[in-house]
Amino acid sequence: MDLLNFAYVVLVVSVIALTFAFIFYKQMKTKDEGTDLMKKIAAHVRKGAMAYLKQQYKVVFIVFIVLAIIFFVMSIFHLQNGIVWFAFLTGGFFSGLAGFFGMKTATYASARTANAARQSLNSGLQVAFRSGAVMGLVVVGLALLDVSLWFIVLKGTGLLEMVGAQADLVTITTTMLTFGMGASTQALFARVGGGIYTKAADVGADLVGKTEFNIPEDDPRNPATIADNVGDNVGDVAGMGADLYESYAGSILATMALGASAFATAAAQGNEALQMKAVLAPMLIAAAGVILSIIGIYLVRTKEDAGMKELLGALGRGTNTAAILIAAATFGIFAWLFGTDTNQWWQVSLSVVIGLLAGVIIGRATEYYTSQTYKPTQKVSESSTTGPATVIISGLGLGMISTAIPVVTVGVAIVLAYLSANGFNTEFTPENLSMGLYGIGIAAVGMLSTLGITLATDAYGPIADNAGGNAEMSGLEPEVRRRTDALDALGNTTAATGKGFAIGSAALTALALLASYVEEIKIALVRIGEDLPNGISAAEASLVDFMNAYNINLMNPIVLVGVFIGAMMAFLFCGMTMNAVGRAAQKMVEEVRRQFTTIKGILEGKAEPDYERCVSISTKGAQQEMLLPSILAIVVPIITGVVLGIQGVLGLLIGGLSSGFVMAIFMANAGGAWDNAKKYVEEGNFGGKGSDSHKATVVGDTVGDPFKDTAGPSLNILIKLMSMVSIVMAGLTASFHLLG
Repeated sequence: MDLLNFAYVVLVVSVIALTFAFIFYKQMKTKDEGTDLMKKIAAHVRKGAMAYLKQQYKVVFIVFIVLAIIFFVMSIFHLQNGIVWFAFLTGGFFSGLAGFFGMKTATYASARTANAARQSLNSGLQVAFRSGAVMGLVVVGLALLDVSLWFIVLKGTGLLEMVGAQADLVTITTTMLTFGMGASTQALFARVGGGIYTKAADVGADLVGKTEFNIPEDDPRNPATIADNVGDNVGDVAGMGADLYESYAGSILATMALGASAFATAAAQGNEALQMKAVLAPMLIAAAGVILSIIGIYLVRTKEDAGMKELLGALGRGTNTAAILIAAATFGIFAWLFGTDTNQWWQVSLSVVIGLLAGVIIGRATEYYTSQTYKPTQKVSESSTTGPATVIISGLGLGMISTAIPVVTVGVAIVLAYLSANGFNTEFTPENLSMGLYGIGIAAVGMLSTLGITLATDAYGPIADNAGGNAEMSGLEPEVRRRTDALDALGNTTAATGKGFAIGSAALTALALLASYVEEIKIALVRIGEDLPNGISAAEASLVDFMNAYNINLMNPIVLVGVFIGAMMAFLFCGMTMNAVGRAAQKMVEEVRRQFTTIKGILEGKAEPDYERCVSISTKGAQQEMLLPSILAIVVPIITGVVLGIQGVLGLLIGGLSSGFVMAIFMANAGGAWDNAKKYVEEGNFGGKGSDSHKATVVGDTVGDPFKDTAGPSLNILIKLMSMVSIVMAGLTASFHLLG
């Protein structure tokens, strides 16, 4: 049987995912959007979101064309193969498409969720969650479509040979990593730009509306309210969709490359089928995860008087069922691929289970530290009784402490996945190292295998948030707002949990990409006809040979300098994005104050604010501010490679991974805790809405906004984008470097 046929199976599964996404979308569109005012508000938000996305894509299009031309020129000088530029463009296109479809769905779903909440809590949950499922299934569907199509084309048509490159599986899989760079680049622009937009509007609306004029959240009298709701869509839906598309595709691509490398010796000895099976495995696991995610989506429902724990349980029922089933399916997949004559099938399967368990533990830890049903966030709320300063201090402390469990979990997962895949052999040999790294990669695939449903729980959050805003602005009865607030609070926790999954998988994937970088350097050396510095043939060198030849160890000062630069990049990038939000928010605050003081009748509800002006401020601010930090992430690995060489680049990637991973967890959890601490006060604790405690937690929430929705989630893209850029630019680094 031709093993390539299984890539066609993956292609069919991707179409199934997109079909169910379309079904859920059409089901959502059949729901009533509510009153005329609800429809009008939803139309305002939809118009603003689409206008922003159109403008963002214009800017990103120019960046992509410039980079594609650079890659094309590199191929002329044999620094890359001839299809990299096109693969890069397709990765960015599909990543942007995932964000577009998700946001389009969300902007149609918010008013329908609010209207459904007029009937019951469960009705509101069903509309919001199924609409979020559109995003989840579109992301996994498009990612698998892109991966399987490229693999079929490169493996089945001889396209690489036509452009003068080898058509072996190692070359095919490392070439496919370049469309991962396209996805990462688009994701970073979407996350940074969307994050700046949404948080500038959110901070402006909260600081002036709540703390200065004592008007409720999402009050139609607040000029920044529409911009705030638009921001939920462009940042938390379109940005998140592109982000997790990149994470999902990146983990599959990196593991395919590691599989080709780990079983290259078997292929050289005539067992090419085993190498092919190792490459197909991550695609098949992801495909099984799609089918099981669809089953899990249908299990999510709740009763009318549900509290936060019952709502979390409803979502947990769907995600946990999918996770258990994919763990069982993995053993079947590897038993078929590797056979049951040896222990390898269950050992590699165990690596997938380890990845799944790590994801669950990180998710639970995130939930514990960010949900108002648990003591850590309640303690942050309690600190509001002594003012905003103590809210900030306790939130920072909580965020720092919350890094311990995820970091230890990922560390243990790395060691166990490594050992499990190589048969628990601790001897440091090339074969054990290659198999161990494959195990780490497959663990990342396992962690994200049920992304179809885990992303649904994440994307559901901003839909529920917008539904609450629509209910408030439309003047619906208090019971409706109570229901949408319950859904919104749940959404904050699920969003924080989703970010935990994304950050954890980023750490595992980035580690796998380090090995892929070495493979790409080897291919680059073969392309330009050079051996390793110690004379070993690049084509025959193992990973251990490579590390020894280039003196990759912590005693090498060039490696250490690279580590320092990588660690610095996480802080520099966060600082730039945080300041960008601050500058854009300052303009928003000034505009909201101006409208309150110059447009008479706003506060009495007799005059309509100039919503369009606030939308325009956020749009321009995001477009201007997103370019520098995003381009920096692309330029720094290139300059590091040219100056410090291969050793410096590996140090850069290690430093960026270690500091960026911890920083991302800290920022996501601190921001999530501040947000839900505010909601805990709004539920009637410590004085309730309008009290001094409430104002103190609003300040904490506004500080946490860029933490959890701009800088924090952008870091996991930064980690992988620097790796992807290094891989694509490996030919230049191998050919020319000043040191190393």
